[in-house]
Amino acid sequence: MQVRADRVSLEGHHGTLLPPTSLTFGEGDLAIVHGEPGVGVTAFGLALAGRLKPTTGTVHAEGVDAPLTELVAVVDAPGVSEPDDALPLRVVAGEELALAHRPAGKEDVARWLAEHDAAPFAGTRFENLTPALRTRLLTELAAERKGVRVLVLDTPDRHTSDVGSWAGLAREQAERGLAVVVLTATTPLSALPFTPALVGAAEQPAPEHCAPPESAVPESAPPAVPEPTEELTESTDGVPE
Repeated sequence: MQVRADRVSLEGHHGTLLPPTSLTFGEGDLAIVHGEPGVGVTAFGLALAGRLKPTTGTVHAEGVDAPLTELVAVVDAPGVSEPDDALPLRVVAGEELALAHRPAGKEDVARWLAEHDAAPFAGTRFENLTPALRTRLLTELAAERKGVRVLVLDTPDRHTSDVGSWAGLAREQAERGLAVVVLTATTPLSALPFTPALVGAAEQPAPEHCAPPESAVPESAPPAVPEPTEELTESTDGVPE
């Protein structure tokens, strides 16, 4: 599967929300997109997810029949998918699991939090979680959704200046085979792990491919036949040559 955004732009009531921006990525890829702080980067993420119709340009997924709204999960978008800060973690986790059509009862939530090393924080207000834990749990919950093959992490850098806390997490998800797009706004370009795509640009650098290469030998290939060993010729004195 590959997602192509071709010169996508969005106009709002008071001007341009998103200048024409292109991006192409596939499963196992990690793409970082950088833009100015504001609604533009979030608008691009929502367009990638099919939740905002572009004013110009197109977004489409190749190699799959499902719509973008089912394929793409936007994680922690300000004012859109970010959780209520006042809610305890167990409530947020339960809501996300229910959204993913996963078991979301009290025991199910407790089990999920334990499996993800977050049980001690079940009663913690969401706003009091560390940025790294917040982003990790929201990303893993989004990845639970049935049919999701693309994760869009919306400006995790607004919570922390520690680039490694979200870059490593994003790369892990891409290594699992998901397509991952991280939207950034406050991190200096020089601090990003590799050259990002830029909001407002049509020519973009290729994303980083993180998924391990497929085996060079297909599963249906016949077993390898060992090379025949060279037979030793017999010498006339009875000692093999």
